[in-house]
Amino acid sequence: MYTLYSMQSSGNSYKVRLALAVLKAPYRLVEVDILQGESRTPEFLAKNPNGRVPLLEVAPDRYLAESNAILWYVARGTELAPEDPIERAEALQWMFFEQNSLEPNIGTAYFWLSLVKGGRDLQEHSLDDWMENGNRALRVMNAHLTKHDFFVAGRFTIADIALYAYTHVAHLGDFDLSPYTAVRHWLARVESQPDYVAMDWQPQTIAAE
Repeated sequence: MYTLYSMQSSGNSYKVRLALAVLKAPYRLVEVDILQGESRTPEFLAKNPNGRVPLLEVAPDRYLAESNAILWYVARGTELAPEDPIERAEALQWMFFEQNSLEPNIGTAYFWLSLVKGGRDLQEHSLDDWMENGNRALRVMNAHLTKHDFFVAGRFTIADIALYAYTHVAHLGDFDLSPYTAVRHWLARVESQPDYVAMDWQPQTIAAE
C-alpha cells in the first residue's frame, strides 16, 4: 500500500489524492503542514531532500516526489494515462504547461492570498504579475476547451487532474473565472467524474507519522 505525505490545502498534493480516489487505490495518508515547517524536519528531508509535498512512498524506503511524476506512476496502465505516443506527449505537454504557466501564477496566488496570514501584504509587489500571467494561462486553456471536452485523448486523464487542482481554486487567488466559459464547463465535467473527491475530503483516519 502506498503512503502519501500530503498537505490538505496543497493543490499539488490534491492532484495525487484525486487520482488515487478515481483509481480506487488504497493508501495511508500522512498530513504534513508545510506552513509549520513539518516538511523541513531532518526526518522528512531524509525522505525528500527538496522538502516538499506531495511525496509518495511506493515501496519500503522508496519515494517519489513531484506531483506530476507521481500522477504518471499511479496511473500507469489505466485509462487516466494515455498509451498512444502522441496522446502521451500531449498529456506531458499540458502537464509541463501546468507547472510552468499555471502553478507559478494561479497556484502561488492561491497559496499567498488564501493560506498565508498577511500574505497579500507580503506579496503585494507580485500580484500584478500573477494576474497577468495567470490570466494568460487561463486564456490558453479556454481556447483549447472551446473545441475539446478534456485536454487530451477525448477523455478525462491525469492531464485534467494536473490542471484542475489549482484552476478550481483560482477564485481564492483573486482570479475571476467568469470570462472563461469553456474552463468553467470543464471544471464541472471534472467534478462529475465517478469517484471524484473535493479538495477538503479526508479519509476517516489519517496515519500518524
